[in-house]
Amino acid sequence: MKSTILISLLLCFVIACTTKQPAAHQASITINTDAPAKTYNPMIFGGFIEHFGRQVYGGFFEPGSPLSDEKGFRLDVIKALNELKVPVIRWPGGCFVDSYHWQKGVGQNREAHGDFRWGVIEPNTFGTDEFVELCRRLGAEPYICHNGLANAQEMASWVEYCNAKEGEFAEMRKKNGHIEPFDVKYWSVGNERYDTAYIYRVRDGAKLMKEVDSDILVTCSGTQSGAAVSSFLLETAGEYLDYISVHDYWLDRDYELPQYDYLTAISKSERPETYIKLVIESLDGQDKGKQLKIAFDEWNLRAWQHPGFPRDGVDNYEDPEILELIQKRINGNDLNSQYTMADGLFAASFFNACLRNSEYVTMANIAPLVNTRGPLYVHPKGIVKRSHFHTMAMYANLLKEKVGAVKVESDSLSNNTDKVAVVDALVTVDKNGKNWSLSIVNRHPTETISSIVKFDNKPLNGKFEATILTGDSPDAYNDIDYPNQVIPKKITMLFNNGVIQLPPHALLIVDIKEK
Repeated sequence: MKSTILISLLLCFVIACTTKQPAAHQASITINTDAPAKTYNPMIFGGFIEHFGRQVYGGFFEPGSPLSDEKGFRLDVIKALNELKVPVIRWPGGCFVDSYHWQKGVGQNREAHGDFRWGVIEPNTFGTDEFVELCRRLGAEPYICHNGLANAQEMASWVEYCNAKEGEFAEMRKKNGHIEPFDVKYWSVGNERYDTAYIYRVRDGAKLMKEVDSDILVTCSGTQSGAAVSSFLLETAGEYLDYISVHDYWLDRDYELPQYDYLTAISKSERPETYIKLVIESLDGQDKGKQLKIAFDEWNLRAWQHPGFPRDGVDNYEDPEILELIQKRINGNDLNSQYTMADGLFAASFFNACLRNSEYVTMANIAPLVNTRGPLYVHPKGIVKRSHFHTMAMYANLLKEKVGAVKVESDSLSNNTDKVAVVDALVTVDKNGKNWSLSIVNRHPTETISSIVKFDNKPLNGKFEATILTGDSPDAYNDIDYPNQVIPKKITMLFNNGVIQLPPHALLIVDIKEK
């Protein structure tokens, strides 16, 4: 209750402020309505799920739960994820794929296997058929990641199972109750491998997969964190690829759970765009890279916590040391107090970076969608929408169809290691060029920012409907007992000669309709 009152008072302050109440920091946002707007791909708002922790079992799939249907899908989770309009989901990993062989996860008599990467026994009760059904329920494109250690024939047979109308593996699918092909369009050869042997498997696997279905789009591990794309990869396999996959997490893990303050976390906000531009430059600099798009298909502010793992082998899955480490990573990743306003605002900054470079970045997948570091926390009795869930919902539902041109001038914010602009902004416009959505992030932990907004050289004036995401402190978070500490609120924003007051640690999306 105290938090709700404080947020309400803060919103009243924002609406009431005018230029007579100067703020400590200043920013200017100038929208260029004459510059051509760019159509972006909504797959930038995609997701990722891996057989890790409670993402699958005890996440969106929990047979026997009173919250699940007869097939085992958690209906409350499906309903929540539908709010995000998730356009594409990558599965089944991640490191998990290195031990995964898809045929063990289809049919009536499924074979469990030891997942040596994460140290657990995988029951395979959730496999290809269930994944495709999940995607269909969410209106999302399924995106399947292959075992990067498997041979090319195993990769091709999975494509045949999913997409072919006839053949040995198409008949297997039909026998399993799916007469019509799944039409899985997006495929990856392996996960986070970069050695020479892997690159040859990319070439051979992608080539054979496209012989099965020439309409599929294929990607592979393209760069390690902060590195350019390998010229050897492009020369060897580039002709068979459509995307290059990019992964990064900007707050690192440790054996003991690291504790990061808001300023340290938010100061990483500009690193995604720096990385994106490096990848763009390396692709543009090579002939076989110029036609490729970027799939930022694993991203999150915080790296997953998994002390002692991944491993290349496990001798005893009941070893007390193994079991203790597994419980330790579950406890570490699912501690809701970690997911503060920093996570919500970093997610907005990440989306802004992708959208500004949308002619290159046409897919991105938050890692993961549920539990671990995901925006949706799932527990046996319900769900909690973390701060970045609300950011994703706002971006998925409030932006217009095209990215417009905007110039932002702002003071800087520093934690003595990283320096970022205090204010970040993105503008989108509808297909007719009439109605706009202005997304503004104030990263400052404590200061209200006085910002002037102009359309070309004309200050914006009047009252406009807006949605704001903030909390009573930069460390505000949602949890089981307090699920609404950080939630979006509809407000009316007053622009007085172009000037608005942006509250600290807040995301604001303003709906600007043509008058």
